[in-house]
Amino acid sequence: MASKTKAAEAKVAILKGKEAEDKVLEYIRKMNRPFGAVDVSANLKGAVPKAATQKIMVALAEKGDLVQKTYGKTTFFVANQANLEDMPAEKLTALEAEVKRIDEENKSLGAEVKSIGADLTKLKSTPTDKELAVEIDKAEAAVHKARGHLEPLRAGTPLISAEETAQLDADWTRWRNEWVRRRKVFSTFWSLATDTLAPQEATELAEDLGIEYDTPEHGVLERGNLCSSGSVLGKRRR
Repeated sequence: MASKTKAAEAKVAILKGKEAEDKVLEYIRKMNRPFGAVDVSANLKGAVPKAATQKIMVALAEKGDLVQKTYGKTTFFVANQANLEDMPAEKLTALEAEVKRIDEENKSLGAEVKSIGADLTKLKSTPTDKELAVEIDKAEAAVHKARGHLEPLRAGTPLISAEETAQLDADWTRWRNEWVRRRKVFSTFWSLATDTLAPQEATELAEDLGIEYDTPEHGVLERGNLCSSGSVLGKRRR
């Protein structure tokens, strides 16, 4: 019983005559866009039935309050723009000022959004606490390993045995003598090969063959104490 009462209260009162006509005209002028009778009746919640709405809108069009347009089998009605009140210059100026103010606010907000976006990107690229903890553990492990390598030096412990030193001396002497021998062989062969060539031609031939001569650094090394007669690597170390 109570639900029937609520349904009766919720039911929209049906408008007729002048009231219905005024309601339809008021709605169309307020929305100021094309409508069909079905849409107007639905938007008014059925306060004016569809059939009555169609008749009212046709009548209003005949009076000049509405403009009627037919597209195929569909008829639309829109408020006659000539009957609408012109906007005062003061109000138009106020609206333009408001539009300008809102536009400036939008620009300001856009710049703020851009700045916040840059901060967000920076934050996303920043390591998290968990990632920092992992990096710290890695750094501490590397420091511990480096300190382990330094301990023998601090304690004065020899880093290489006498046997290893002797082997280095032997290897140094062997390979340096081999280098001197090969350089002598090359010099002899190259002199024979280029004996009939002009210096410029000999240089061009060497470039074509990709021959690399000793650099100035090699010459400095040869003249140094390391390669001096009677000096060996082991003796210099000891």
